[in-house]
Amino acid sequence: MEPASANATHLVVVLCLSVVLLLFHILLQGFLATRELGSAWNAGPRDAELAPKSAKAGRAARASKNYQETYPAFIGLLLGLAFMGDPTGFGIGGAWVWLIARIAYVPLYLAGIPYIRSLVWMLSLAGLLIMMAALLF
Repeated sequence: MEPASANATHLVVVLCLSVVLLLFHILLQGFLATRELGSAWNAGPRDAELAPKSAKAGRAARASKNYQETYPAFIGLLLGLAFMGDPTGFGIGGAWVWLIARIAYVPLYLAGIPYIRSLVWMLSLAGLLIMMAALLF
């Protein structure tokens, strides 16, 4: 079975990198929470509603949640591009914009940098819109 798009290899690469970023979010959040609450908390059932109180751990958790909010849309659009094809290359360009913006978002959020972080988030949304436009037009 041949891929519908000549850019299929690029789509797989950006997909795999997006999963690496997802795992990074999960590991970063877990590391910062464990550093604060201890390894016994991490290894245990976490029945008690303990949450880390440090700013960095909270930011890591919110950044991870934010990533997970747009990730399903990204995956859906990426699958659409894989099935429908992307002869212009705009869709894969949008996917790279989304991924690069999401990577840049992490340190900006952890550092607590306002406005620029929001602009980078909007850039990631622009990447999704580019992907959508490539599918529709």
